[in-house]
Amino acid sequence: MTQLDERKLDPAVALASLDDTAPREPHRLYALKHGDCFAVADAYGDIRGTGDGFFRDDTRVLSEFRLTVGGRSTSLLGASLSQDNVLFTANLTNLPINDADGRQIPQGALHIERVRLLWQERLYERLTLSNYSQEHSTVLISLRFAADFRDMFEVRGSTRSKRGVVGAAEVGEDSIALRYEGLDKIVRTSVISFSQTPDRLEPDRADFLIVLSKRSRQTLYIEVGGQVADTPDRERFRASAARARFNMRAKRRHGATLHSSGRVFNDWVARARADVALLTTELPTGPYPYAGIPWFSTAFGRDGVISALQMLWLNPGLARGVLSFLALHQATETSPFSDSQPGKIMHETRKGEMTALSELPFGRYYGGVDTTPLYIHLACGYADRTGDMGFIDSLWPSLCAAAEWIEEASRSTGFVTYQRAADSGLANQGWKDSFDSVFHADGRIPKGPIALVEVQGYVFAAFQGLAQLAERRGETDRAQAWQQRAEAIRQRVESDFWLEDLNYYALALDGDGQPCKVRTSNAGHLLFVGLPTPERAGMVADQLLSASFHTGWGLRTLADDAVFFNPMSYHNGSTWPHDTALCAQGLARYGNRDSVVRLMSGTFESAVHFNMRLPELFCGFTRAPGEAPIAYPVACLPQAWSAGSAFMLMQACLGLRIDGWNGEIHVTRPRLPIGIDNLTIRHLAVADNAVDLTFQRVGDRVGAFLADRHEGLVPLIVRS
Repeated sequence: MTQLDERKLDPAVALASLDDTAPREPHRLYALKHGDCFAVADAYGDIRGTGDGFFRDDTRVLSEFRLTVGGRSTSLLGASLSQDNVLFTANLTNLPINDADGRQIPQGALHIERVRLLWQERLYERLTLSNYSQEHSTVLISLRFAADFRDMFEVRGSTRSKRGVVGAAEVGEDSIALRYEGLDKIVRTSVISFSQTPDRLEPDRADFLIVLSKRSRQTLYIEVGGQVADTPDRERFRASAARARFNMRAKRRHGATLHSSGRVFNDWVARARADVALLTTELPTGPYPYAGIPWFSTAFGRDGVISALQMLWLNPGLARGVLSFLALHQATETSPFSDSQPGKIMHETRKGEMTALSELPFGRYYGGVDTTPLYIHLACGYADRTGDMGFIDSLWPSLCAAAEWIEEASRSTGFVTYQRAADSGLANQGWKDSFDSVFHADGRIPKGPIALVEVQGYVFAAFQGLAQLAERRGETDRAQAWQQRAEAIRQRVESDFWLEDLNYYALALDGDGQPCKVRTSNAGHLLFVGLPTPERAGMVADQLLSASFHTGWGLRTLADDAVFFNPMSYHNGSTWPHDTALCAQGLARYGNRDSVVRLMSGTFESAVHFNMRLPELFCGFTRAPGEAPIAYPVACLPQAWSAGSAFMLMQACLGLRIDGWNGEIHVTRPRLPIGIDNLTIRHLAVADNAVDLTFQRVGDRVGAFLADRHEGLVPLIVRS
């Protein structure tokens, strides 16, 4: 069995294994996704075989895919994704080359366009060459390819003592099949097909001599899939593109939409919405937002729940899909290897060879201490948003089982703690799961079991919400018990985690009950659930908004005076948009809405520098005039909870809450983002109605009103 080093789960570790030609800037890479397939390539459309590739079910089925023209690489003109994330386009031109007859072709005489999409486990590519010279030419076009069939965890840095067998390439007339039989006895295949017969086809290369008369154009179609299909051609490409675009359009129509007076702001919102749609996979249980590309393109419990919370006010159907999936995969037995206990909610699921062979525990892994209370919190939030008690009744046995797990997990200390059950699991099991993300002020790594501060906040919210649902179900005794449990957790957090000398909450308590006296953004999540007293919430808010945390682009995960602070680290000083958004929602909950506007502005400006797409994280350097935020080298892009941050920040600015029980919209002290004078939310579902709600800046105030045709349908309650 392969021994897991938890450091290899940190994508930063993968950086050390990349060669000098590796694509290291995630915002310069381009991702496509459909279902359980995704592709990542550079701006040229090339796959180089490092962290990029074409992946199917957590296996890299195309590890190299490079284009040369006339025996040379191309020159990049530009690259882009369509607004709906369906089509990737690279515009290229030739370097000085010779044609097949030895005549020189000057640089810029040829235009090469690569258009790519994914649909139903196949990669489709259209390669178009246009000759803008005055000469007839026969141009050598070469595609170099390979499929290493490496498991995603191998790509991320895990090593294996033994692998399966790579079969000999099967070279056909106009296609080639690459095969690998894994140790799990599954044969994985990658078939590369061409619309015209190559002039030379070898196990790792296809050469085409393309005849171009002056001012002419020629097109080559390529497909990569798991099996032989019909010959690629224009009709197949167009039909697949049309189906993919229709599918994406349907996903983007779910829920309400936003439109503001700011054109660039609208571009960001549209891209964020498209990214959520791209990462959302239709499962038998409903829609589920996969965490991020490339490292986490699968169902994660924590990420799915938080993404659904971010989108809940706009699209509660996403929350329903997440809850249904997690309830179906709730643990029913105890397993140290998978870190499961009855009632616990799944952390991660994988489909690759290494998990199938139990070399790693992540086939279905439960080593997340926060996912179970967050699951309950989402269910309670969904109920408040929709009033859908029928669905909650169907979930009730699962919610009760989750509550029982929380009770059992906190029996010995009064807090929900974690300590990995097997060495193959994660050492740290909160959202900051790097091996060094939990520590004492002097740098000592605490011994377990560990109680994280934000997890206790999630537990407080879970029991508080369950108490309200139990009351609606007529289970008065259970409601009172859960409400008492919530209040007991609140009091214990206030007494055991509060640090008088720092006027802040400790990051965690170690196995001896000693606090980790480190200031982190985790404390901001207590504001998100409303646990602290207003006085203490104000002290936390002041520090989160100080220069120790607030970079000008967002909030750092760790104060800049901590012993392990490093703005280039994965969890110890970087900026995560979803973390900033959760803290911002907490600030808004305690009435600090003007500061939320500042955070929204910094996050939006960060997105502008990242081509309208927020990465998983970026470096936590302080903002300086004229400088852009610094990218983290191997961050996921897109990332669901980063895209969803735009919408949680917007809700926090607007002070908007929907009461699904009474069919009402509540707006409290609304603010608009800087530079935005009006914003309209269209087709906002409230009970059985869909309404348009507009926010308008009037002097130094912001008003809210429903469209005339909706007057009287839904009560709008505005508090200034």
